Amino acid sequence: MVIPQEVPAIDLDALIGNDLTPVVAVLAIVVILLVLAVVVLWRRVRRLDERFVSITRGVDGRSLEAVLDAHLDTVLKVSRGLDDLTTRTELLEAASRRAFSRVGLVRYNPFEETGGNQSFALALLDTEGDGWVLSSLHARSGTRVYAKAIARGRSDAALSEEEAAAIRQATA
Repeated sequence: MVIPQEVPAIDLDALIGNDLTPVVAVLAIVVILLVLAVVVLWRRVRRLDERFVSITRGVDGRSLEAVLDAHLDTVLKVSRGLDDLTTRTELLEAASRRAFSRVGLVRYNPFEETGGNQSFALALLDTEGDGWVLSSLHARSGTRVYAKAIARGRSDAALSEEEAAAIRQATA
């Protein structure tokens, strides 16, 4: 068990004495320093407030909220436009797979009595190698045109040397 001891009382009157001048002078200096600190802080807050207002004012004197709303509307429009473009691109890519993108042309002279390589074999294929080969045989008596279906770069019908060369040219 601890026995509490008495704390001796401090006599402020005896400490200060009869002369309060130094205490008042110290307190006056502290008050003046505090007033100066308040003035400095007030000026800094006012400058920060002016900067904040100038930053948030935005273009044409509009508020920052109005500027952000305008930017958000623009972003939403661009997003919708991008979605539309993506859809259109997918449709075009699907259509382009079936379009003739590979072409091979071989001109030749099948008959000795005609000149000028007026006969030809034209292969028109899509990206999968599907399509057809068109052959035109030109002779003095007339011109004959033949078409053969091509699937995956091959034909069910027999191909002439020129038709096979046109297909090889198209798939190269």
